[in-house]
Amino acid sequence: MYQIHCLNKISPVGTSRFGDQYTVGAELAQADAVLVRSAAMHDMELPEQLLAIARAGAGVNNIPIDKCSEQGIVVFNTPGANANAVKEMVICGLLLASRKVAKAIDWAKSLKGEGEQVGKLVEKGKSVFVGPEITGKSLGVIGLGAIGILVANAAEALGMEVFGYDPYLSVDAAWGLSSNVRHARSLDEIYANCDYITLHLPQTPDTKGMINADSLAKMKDGVRILNFARGGLVKSADLIAALESEKVASYVTDFPDDDLLCVEGVTAIPHLGASTPESEDNCARMAVDQVKDYLENGNIRNSVNLPAVSMAREPGMTRICILHRNVPNTISVFSGAVGDAGVNIENMQSMSRGNYAYTMFDVSGDLSDDAVAGLEALDAIIRVRIIR
Repeated sequence: MYQIHCLNKISPVGTSRFGDQYTVGAELAQADAVLVRSAAMHDMELPEQLLAIARAGAGVNNIPIDKCSEQGIVVFNTPGANANAVKEMVICGLLLASRKVAKAIDWAKSLKGEGEQVGKLVEKGKSVFVGPEITGKSLGVIGLGAIGILVANAAEALGMEVFGYDPYLSVDAAWGLSSNVRHARSLDEIYANCDYITLHLPQTPDTKGMINADSLAKMKDGVRILNFARGGLVKSADLIAALESEKVASYVTDFPDDDLLCVEGVTAIPHLGASTPESEDNCARMAVDQVKDYLENGNIRNSVNLPAVSMAREPGMTRICILHRNVPNTISVFSGAVGDAGVNIENMQSMSRGNYAYTMFDVSGDLSDDAVAGLEALDAIIRVRIIR
């Protein structure tokens, strides 16, 4: 019986996929796996038996990745599950950045009580809210992951000239990108050419504060910036100064902070990018499926701290799953130890990612407790699991 703990409310569309061998709602101290959305986990004591954490969403800033890796805990996310929801909000953001819609709606509400004069006042006052169309304008998409590609394709379909920049663009992702999207070879090319810029990349030490006084100075006058990725990508003080100087015409963000609220030219949305029932269902379904496949089969898909490794299960086989440090000669040491245990290796997969690696053996025959203990005692081992 596996114990699953939900730190946040997780859509039942996902949790209902757990079968009879699962208990959902166990306390963290007894959990084999955790499902989480936004709950902060950095100060939590993670139980020794915890095997996996699945984030029902893309960002994992709320999870202590390094600590999990050291404890042999696989951290999953659900890339692409909320991509369409965020894409739709970005398209909305493009229009909000251009047409001053939010400000115009607030002004229209102020006309309440003017009676028959409302129509005349609307016609007289609407010129204050004039803004450009997006068709024919240039959009720079920084980050061409699941969301960035959908945004780029949608904007191109709406008649925009789209520039895409992502030095880590995967082959699979490239297949989904419209051939009309122009390949920008540097951020400076995006800054110099684009009327609109939208951010779709993770916040890392390298990307934090990337939109700052220096990068803003390289952009076109009157640029409009959208941030539906992470608030820390933009230095708020520098952005506000650029708005005041009219270097930036508008800023639409899904990550308000106190400095940005009520600033002229800022449209602050309360983190609604992925807030759709469809998105929450998709993320929950994907998170649960990944956890189940890991607990039951040892397969890893969409982990942020360990490599993707997957093998089909064969009837009658015992599966040995080894999380270990990525050091030379480990595979031969493991193979020798398995052979010494008197079982035959029928299949294996091994992949590394940075300082960590994951190896799976399918063996015919069973392993004794002494053999498992011998494996666990080997150098470089972080965790050994036996799935029968």
